[in-house]
Order: sequence, then structure tokens, then C-alpha cells
Amino acid sequence: MHKITSQNFRANHADAQQTLAAFLRRRLPDRSWSEVRRLIRARQILIDGNLCLDAGRRLRGTEVVKLLAHPTAPPAREDDVRVRYLDQHLVVVEKPARLTSVRHAEERHWSPRRKQVQPTLQDLLPQIIAKKLSHGQGRRHAAPAGKLPPVRPVHRLDRETSGLMVFARTRQAEQSLVEQFRRHTTGRRYLAVAQGDVAEQTFESRLVRDRGDGRRGSTTLSDAGKHAITHVKPLERLGDYTLIECRLETGRTHQIRIHLAEAGHPLCGETVYHQPLFAPPRPDASGAPRLALHAAELSLDHPISGERLRFTAPLPADLTQWLARLR
Repeated sequence: MHKITSQNFRANHADAQQTLAAFLRRRLPDRSWSEVRRLIRARQILIDGNLCLDAGRRLRGTEVVKLLAHPTAPPAREDDVRVRYLDQHLVVVEKPARLTSVRHAEERHWSPRRKQVQPTLQDLLPQIIAKKLSHGQGRRHAAPAGKLPPVRPVHRLDRETSGLMVFARTRQAEQSLVEQFRRHTTGRRYLAVAQGDVAEQTFESRLVRDRGDGRRGSTTLSDAGKHAITHVKPLERLGDYTLIECRLETGRTHQIRIHLAEAGHPLCGETVYHQPLFAPPRPDASGAPRLALHAAELSLDHPISGERLRFTAPLPADLTQWLARLR
């Protein structure tokens, strides 16, 4: 077996509909088919930052496929998810890093056994809630006997991002929460560590799915993309890096990551937006254990009572220990 080094591969239109195994076999000609499949099973392949264990997954032709030098950590367990609030209408939790929020459309047909190998937060939550209810924590909010309480996602966090998320438990709550996120009346504050000396500023742009190289990014076209606003405030300078606070006025996919990267300050641990358009990747010597982004605060109106709910979550241990090393 050859020595493994981290590498990024960008899929293009010629790779569309190829399986992941076939794509890697072409990019790694010195490795056999069995070695390629072993790398996938060993949790060493990411697609757009998300772990993929499916050798037969078909590519769209726009993805970034990353080969890791070492296997990723095993999947998160139920015990890794902390429930912060639970009633019959909604549940607020702290999502650990390296756990996908909801299952991608192309994975929804997977068998229950296959889903257990790579569970999402949406998969784990019903069982977590059921156990809480069975132990008398909110017994009046229980689902009918024999059924696991369903959860309905209304927003997402990236797999590598930790922090606060809310799920609806009823259709009525789902409609209310979706509307709050659509109207940007929820409050969301993130903590992040970015490369360089980041000044206090507001980023405003229109984000498109493909800026020209398959990645999301900003466009100068006034009638394209979605409006995105990010308010950034530096909290602490850490040598060549800055601990920052980001407040979202809008909530577009990868908004914080894109805005900081386009300003020349990619987040530490970034694996997708660390590369400027048609330019080499920007090196990251920070030693970040993963993407340095944490959803530290979430506020919203209760979908039934209208009460304003506010939750905060401190940085988890992996980022706290890493920050201590940077200091």
C-alpha cells in the first residue's frame, strides 16, 4: 500500500455520472480498484467537505473530492447531541462537528442499515427525543405509542460546523419557522477563526451556485443569485489569524465561508473556498482540527406562543483546545 497524502480533485463536466470509485481510479492511477474502494470504506474521502462511503455514488461533475491522509473520526453518536429545548412543537439542539444535518436527496433511498453507518442529525434526533420522553422529560409531548417522534428540518449547518440548530416537530411549527428563516427574523451569531488580520466590516453580495469553477461565490450581475449580508467583528488577534464574530442578516449556503474567503481571509480548516477563482489554493498552517466555524447563538419566536427564545452554545472542546495552542 502506497503512502497516502491529502489531495484535492475537482470533478468537471466530463466526470458527470461517473461513480466515485471510477473517478478516484482515474485520478489515482497507481492504485488498484480494491485500494480505491478501501480508501472510501476507511472514511478517507470527502465530497464537497462531506464524508462519502458510497463507492457507487454518481458525481454531478462540479464537486471537490478530497482524499484524506488519515481516516476521519467515527460517526457521531446520540450521546454527542445535546438537547437544549424540547416541547411538542420544536426541538433545539447542539450539533457536534462531523455530523451532517440532514440527508442529501441522493441518499434518501438508502436502506436503514446503510444509513446507520453514516447517520445524520435528522436520523438520530427521533430516537434521542423518544429516549428523553421515556425517561419522563416532557412526557406530555410524546408521540403515539410505537412511533418515533418525527422532526422537520428548517435550516442546516455544514457537516464540519458545530453549534445550535432547531427542528420543527409539527407541520404548523415547520411553516412558522420556515417563514422566520425566509424573512430573516431569526438571530444567528457564529464564532469563527479566519486567516489574516480581519477588520470589522459588512460583506454584501449576490451569491450564485457556480462562480465559474464549480464553486459557489459572488457575482457582479445584479439580476443573478441571492442577496447575502454578513456582519463581521474581530474579537481577538491570534498571530496570523483572527477570532471573529459573524452575524447573519441573510442565511445563504456557505455564506460566511464565501464572504471571508473572497476577502482574502478564508476560515481555518477550509477545504472548499480556500482557493481563489482560477488560482492555486491558499496554504493553511493553522493546524485547525476541522472547519473553524461554530453556531454560537440562535434566537427565534416560538411558533405557537410567540415568545422570543434565545440560546447560546460555547465553543466545543476541539476548537477550544486548538485556540489555546494558537494563543
